[in-house]
Amino acid sequence: MKKALVNTRVSVKLRKSEYRDEWYLYVESYPVFQSGKDTPQRVREYLNRTITTPIWDKSRNARTNAEGKTTYKPKRDLNGVIQCKSQLDQESCIYADKVRSLRQKEYDNAALYADTDAEQAEQLERSRSNFIEYFDHVQRTRHAHSSDSIIVNWRRVHELLKIFAKGDTILFSQIDLKMVESFRQFIMNAPQGGTKRGTISQNTAATYFSIFKAGLKQAFIDGYLTIDISAKVKGIQERESRREYLTVEELNRLAQTPCDPLLKRAALFSALTGIRHCDIQKLKWSEVEMFNGGYRLNFTQQKTKGVEYMPISEQAYNLCGEPKEGELLVFAGLPDPSWINRPVKKWIEAAGITKHITFHQARHNKFSFPLEMSNLQRFSF
Repeated sequence: MKKALVNTRVSVKLRKSEYRDEWYLYVESYPVFQSGKDTPQRVREYLNRTITTPIWDKSRNARTNAEGKTTYKPKRDLNGVIQCKSQLDQESCIYADKVRSLRQKEYDNAALYADTDAEQAEQLERSRSNFIEYFDHVQRTRHAHSSDSIIVNWRRVHELLKIFAKGDTILFSQIDLKMVESFRQFIMNAPQGGTKRGTISQNTAATYFSIFKAGLKQAFIDGYLTIDISAKVKGIQERESRREYLTVEELNRLAQTPCDPLLKRAALFSALTGIRHCDIQKLKWSEVEMFNGGYRLNFTQQKTKGVEYMPISEQAYNLCGEPKEGELLVFAGLPDPSWINRPVKKWIEAAGITKHITFHQARHNKFSFPLEMSNLQRFSF
């Protein structure tokens, strides 16, 4: 890479041979900047030349070893050329000085190189970077405060990239339309994560591939790719899925069916408000407030990070339970999504409902009218 630090000095030096009474000629440059190094480097270039008759400058000590033996620096002329007794050795020293002069000009003129040359050199360096490491860095920095589902999906795509690469390295220089299409085909039949068997669904593959494209897009923005290859690749078409809904009669039947009190309150609250599980799980009493004679939620959605002002019915408010201090959770102890659907399934079956309903699907009903719970005591679910 044609880049140097200011005031790089190049000089000809000698190195004593360990086996013969001769000295190797080499050119040393310092300080020199090298990509990937945090500190200035000392660069040595050996010239395949040796001399046996250097003249030593007795007035300039080089070093004194532990045995008290003193060595001296070589004597140089006014131009800095090392002096020798032998004419052949002198010619070798003159040759070495010409190489030194050439290298010195290169460093001195480094700042005059065209910007395009520097950019090409930097782009070459970036093309040797690891896309998988970059993708993980994007996930950890740009999505550090995203919702749990977004973080989980980015991490899963990161793992699938390593499976696809059969290792942990994909260089940016290897990324082209053919490679992207190969990953597209791989993701269509990618294995499920964890203890699950089989391959992921087409809709999951579509989500994962869109995340992969987002990583490519960011790489183009950050200068690791010279073209926006993500714009040239079509996404995976999602398959339209049939979503199950609860009828009014079925939801009222659930309200009358025994279940874990916390789970029932949260599920019915979701059905009445349409709020996601992640938002219900982290809802605080400070976010439930009276407004214009009614009630509303003033909270930040975990998925979109958007501030939401949502009026809720009195029945939805009653499902929250007895008010507590502001920083306490309204539905404290509500299980995570990976654990909540099993008891929900049992509750659905106990109510005599044969539809496949999850906690997430219940929120899509968003009933705006009261449930038939008048014969039940408040909060006694």
